[in-house]
Amino acid sequence: MKLNSAVKALAALAQETRLSIFRILVQSGETGLSAGQIAKTLSIPNATLSFHLKELVNAGLITARQESRFIFYAANFPVMNELLGFLTENCCAGHSCGELVMVSCYEESPSDHKAETDCFSENLEKNL
Repeated sequence: MKLNSAVKALAALAQETRLSIFRILVQSGETGLSAGQIAKTLSIPNATLSFHLKELVNAGLITARQESRFIFYAANFPVMNELLGFLTENCCAGHSCGELVMVSCYEESPSDHKAETDCFSENLEKNL
């Protein structure tokens, strides 16, 4: 990841509402959540939510997809992992301090929706 991309991503996360949105999208896995679900979960007015979602999309941290009349947002896991890699690239003065763990909510396979749902439910309850 290039420095300017990392700065843009970190700047987008340096706001309480956007960080909360990003965290629940990470917890929801690759399927993500609809804008309505995010607004309800975080008690955010739609206009405010729209502004923050736009900032996260522009930073590349989340993706948006249209399904019927709903827009679903999901964490962009490859970009998140790139950012984590960038932040830890020269960690521990060049000595190994453990492996970087790549994040995924799938315990078995992407088609195992139960594992994804359990991951979301458990993490959402613990972290909100």
